[in-house]
This record gives sequence, structure tokens and C-alpha cells, in this order.
Amino acid sequence: MTLPSTKLRVLAVDDNRTNLHILQVFLKKLGHDVIVAANGQDAIAQFKKQPPDIVLLDIMMPIMDGFEAARRIKALSTDRWVPIIFLSALNRDENLVEGLEAGGDDYLTKPINFIVLEAKMRSMQRSLALQQRAVEASKRIQVISDNVLEAIITIDTAAVVQACNQATEILFGWTPRELIGRNVKVLMPEPYFSEHDDYVRNYVQGGPPQVMGTEREVEVVRKDGTRFPATLGITEVRLDGNRMFIGVIRDISEQRRAEQKLRENAAQLTAYYERTESEQLLAKKLLDKQLDRHGLMDARLQYRVIPAQNFSGDVVAATRSTTGRFYALLADATGHGLTAAISVLPLLAIFYRMAALDHSVREIILEFNQQLKDSMPVGRFVAAALLCLDETKETGEVWVGGTPGAFLVDSAGRTVRQFPSTQLPLGIVDNQDIDPDPVEFAWERESQLILCSDGLLEAENADCQPFGTAGLEAAIAKVAPERRFEAIEASLAQHLGEAIAADDVSLMLVDCP
Repeated sequence: MTLPSTKLRVLAVDDNRTNLHILQVFLKKLGHDVIVAANGQDAIAQFKKQPPDIVLLDIMMPIMDGFEAARRIKALSTDRWVPIIFLSALNRDENLVEGLEAGGDDYLTKPINFIVLEAKMRSMQRSLALQQRAVEASKRIQVISDNVLEAIITIDTAAVVQACNQATEILFGWTPRELIGRNVKVLMPEPYFSEHDDYVRNYVQGGPPQVMGTEREVEVVRKDGTRFPATLGITEVRLDGNRMFIGVIRDISEQRRAEQKLRENAAQLTAYYERTESEQLLAKKLLDKQLDRHGLMDARLQYRVIPAQNFSGDVVAATRSTTGRFYALLADATGHGLTAAISVLPLLAIFYRMAALDHSVREIILEFNQQLKDSMPVGRFVAAALLCLDETKETGEVWVGGTPGAFLVDSAGRTVRQFPSTQLPLGIVDNQDIDPDPVEFAWERESQLILCSDGLLEAENADCQPFGTAGLEAAIAKVAPERRFEAIEASLAQHLGEAIAADDVSLMLVDCP
């Protein structure tokens, strides 16, 4: 039997506004009502205000993460099942286990596969419909009291049926007239059919009550020979001085089918997860090969990239031209993970090819922008900072578009010049609408240039305070040039404590000789 389509009230929780908007549009297209929340704390408030039927929950969020939100939601929904599907790029085994232990019912890896999400929503619709039927059946039992839906069968000490209700006919196909007077074992498959008389005889003669007074799951058989799962509870009573046994049998076929569907979903989820992890491991090896270049070993350069996920949308690159000029690139693609990492790969090939041939910063920026504008979908772009140093002339050029500004610091660690981001990120507008000209500068002895992504400055501690420019400047104040990179790393680690940066973090420190 096919269950009717049910309109659901969905609580969608994600701190990324773009992801949340896309999710909201997709769910509404499926015909559902959508409530949105930007973090776990907001989700709890919305859950109390407008109890949903299902929750789609991101994991990595500020204020309260998805795991804690799931635990609190489960605590609030004790009287009914509200399924929780985690939506996250965290796809390691421990993340999956932690999600299930926090109360999650399913898991979908980001970026979201909307075909899989639609299938999961349909599955949950069916499960919720089954749950609703069970709730309604329970209410009917309470209202009609003795006229219950379960089969109630009374037998004597010889296991002969003495009475049964109308529900017995519905479940088993035997009318009360046909069943009364028969041995109750006609409702049992083998081997219970052959063993039941001996069991009843032993119990009546003083044997141990193996099933008396408890409810257990059994398999029973209809008049037509078909079998179905049921729960059976047996109670002994005395009627008119005679020992009688009352059995209450409830069909749990729908429940078993729902459980089987959930198991199938779990198996599909596990297979999808294992396949995705294998593909991502291969992708990571390929990306690492692209990112690990000899130029990054330059003695003038110190760098660090800390991905928020398995893959980083931040990349750094460095090389020297045929005339010895030093080039460095820090790029930050929109989003996180594999899609963001793939977005910046074209820039690496262009950077290493053009820098090696002594192309100017202006020429490289124009080539970057044209490549991204031609190949990237709308809404995807790359913020970048590009640097070129001519050590013989002690002059340099820097272009900043979308990333935090670059900092030139002197031998005492003081900021002597900032290069703010005055340009749009690459890939948004055409070349004729972008200013590719860099800012020129000179430096004094023991000066250093600092470039970073917004993930560094926006990294929040447990009190939701960002590291910020102030944290960066404080870390290097009165610190010797050769120790500044370590000082920044240590200061960031102390700032974060047990917290994890929500975005990719990248940092470059370049000595100006």
C-alpha cells in the first residue's frame, strides 16, 4: 500500500546564508513549509516556537554546533519522533558516529546532493506517516477502551480458544465462530506449532513461566498460511474458578517495514560515505601534487594553510622568475572543501607559467581574471593577493582583491604600511571593469610582508571574539623577524583554545632582503 504524500514542516539550520537560501528554495519546491535558523541556539528557539516535523541540521556553526543542538532537540521531543538529518562536510567515521550518538537519524555530506536529499525526504515522509498512523491508532485504543485493535484471544489450560474479539478476524482471517474451539497453535508456524502443547502442559503442571506476564516479538500465521511479525503478551487469570490465559497480539508489519527501510537507508548512507571518502582521498592526492611546488621552499618565505575541512579553498604559491624576481600568491576561493579547492587550481598553472617568464603583476592579474570569468559559474569567485619583489632594486608590487590587506612591517614589528583590498575578487567582472595595476613600494632593512586570508582574522575563540588585525599586530610586536611567524601561530592557537576556525586559514610571511 502506498502512503499518501505528506506536507512537512522542515526546520533548516545552517550558518551559511547562501546554503540556507538554496536549501529553503529546494524544500519549498518539494512542497514543504520551511523554517530557517542560522545557528544551533536559534534552532532551539524556532523548535520551541514552531515544532517541525523534521530537522535538517548543519554541524559546524557558531554559538552552538549541530551536535549540541541535536541533543537538545531530542530532549524537547520526548513525546514524538522528530527525525534529524545532519548536513555537513565533516565526513569522517567519528563525525558520523558522534552525529548518531547526538540523536541524528541520517547523514548527508556537503556539498549537498539534492537527488539524495529528495530521496531521504521521501523516506522520512513515509516513516513519519507510519508514525502518525501508530499515534492515531494509540488514541483510538484509549477512546474505545475494550474495543481494541489488537487481537485478544482467551484459551484454557488445554490451549483451546474460548473467546476472541473482532480484531482477531482482521489480523488472522479466522472468524470468531471458526476459531473458537480450535487449538490456538493454528495461529503459529513451525516449530512452535508442534511444541506449544507441551509448553502449556508443563506450565499448567507447575513449570517455569517463560513468557507469562511479558511482551515479546513472535511470528504468527494467518488462515491463508501467510506469516507476519507481531508482539504477544500473555496474562493468566481465573474465570469462574478456571485457569485461563489471555493473549494480546499486535501486528507490527508496518513497523518492521519502516525499520527495514531505515536499515536500507543506513546501508545506502554507509556505502555513499565510503565511496565519497575514497574519491576524496584520491582527489586530495592529486591536489597535493599540484600544490606542493619547489618555489614554496624559498628561504624568504614562511607559510601555513589550515583547512577547515579535508580540502582547503585557500592556496599559497611562490616562485622565482628567470631574472630572480620573487613572486608570491595567496588565493581564497568562495566556499570550503573540494569545490573551493578545485576553483583555484587554474590560477596555479597560470601563476607558475607567467611568473617564471617575468610577466608583470598587471599581466598576471588580467590573465587570472579572464580565466575565472570564462570558467567559473555565477556566484563563484576567488579573492587574491599577488606579490612581486625585485631584490636588486629593493622595490616591490602588490595587488589585493578581496582578501584582507597586506602589511609591511619594520625590524621592530611595527606596521609601516598597509595595502588594503581596493579591488573586487577575481572572476566577478570583465577585464575592462577591473583595475589590474598593483601598488608599488620600497622597504628598509629587515622588513617583512604579511599576507593572510580572512579565515585568520575572523577566527573566533570560545567567546566568539575574532583574532582580528589587533591580534596579528600584537603577536609580532617587539618580536625578532626570525621568530614572528612562530609568534603568529602560537598567538592564534592560544586565541582559539579548544575552538576550531570556521573558515580556511592561510598565512604568508615574506622577508624583504
